[in-house]
Amino acid sequence: MKVGFIDEVHPILWERLSDAGMECIHLENESEENIRKVIEGFDGIVIRSRIKMNADFLKLATKLKFIARSGAGMENIDLDFCAAQNIICFNSPEGNKQAVAEHGLGMLLMLFNKLKQGDVEVRNGLWSRDENRGEELASKTVGIVGYGNMGQAFAKILSGVGCKVVAYDKYKQGFGDEYVKEVALLDLQEQADILSLHLPQTPETHYWLNESRINSFEKSIVLLNTARGKNVDTSALVAGLKTGKITGACLDVLEYEKASFENLNTNQLPADWQYLIQSDKVIFSPHVAGWTKESYVKLSSFLADKILKEFQPEK
Repeated sequence: MKVGFIDEVHPILWERLSDAGMECIHLENESEENIRKVIEGFDGIVIRSRIKMNADFLKLATKLKFIARSGAGMENIDLDFCAAQNIICFNSPEGNKQAVAEHGLGMLLMLFNKLKQGDVEVRNGLWSRDENRGEELASKTVGIVGYGNMGQAFAKILSGVGCKVVAYDKYKQGFGDEYVKEVALLDLQEQADILSLHLPQTPETHYWLNESRINSFEKSIVLLNTARGKNVDTSALVAGLKTGKITGACLDVLEYEKASFENLNTNQLPADWQYLIQSDKVIFSPHVAGWTKESYVKLSSFLADKILKEFQPEK
């Protein structure tokens, strides 16, 4: 089998596929135009987010048997086309679920304990103790929306802090355990102090958190989003921050990101962005919640496991 590596991933995937007898080809530095010229010769491709795997592209890959996406989200792939053409699509959410959970916890701790503010002040010679008095997470109820790999890992880590964790998943039932209580969405909106999103990016989840849904929460809430930027209507988020309906936001992802997640669309940043970056109620990170040194290895290792389980080529 011939496998093209369109995006850079940890070399353990290349090594394991090669050891199993697959011919691996570097395409990481090739343009999309050049890849289109040669893609028909490949049985498998390894991607992250650089090139959109739409039907127009995939029609050229006439021998393609699998797509391996290093990461969790599959929005960059036309899954319906792949299903119709019997192209197997692999992803590896198991590889970065712990990283996302730890990052989410870190962002909440940073916000509730005013660590960003306190660090800056001490560096500037200020020693303001009362003004930097924090809040304990153990007193909070965290509402998780989307209870897949990421949501489950986050619930487990929150249980160690002593939080009450409730979760809602439209497509999953019967998942309550020692870490989480399964609830209906209305119950989550009634109980949550913190809302943590763990949703894929689909037409259904676009702007899942909008003005109407924000106002449906009984309490003022803190928002944590380590999923996809377009899950949140940023204008509605800003409006909520202004009214106090949202008391803080931890954002690893933004709707202003490029499709590759590698940067922001800086020529399209509206006034809402200026409000967010000037607010002391907002904590940012650059879409790295699932991007630790350890997860970089695990993402490729889990992909290798899945590919080699399905395709057992002889050396």
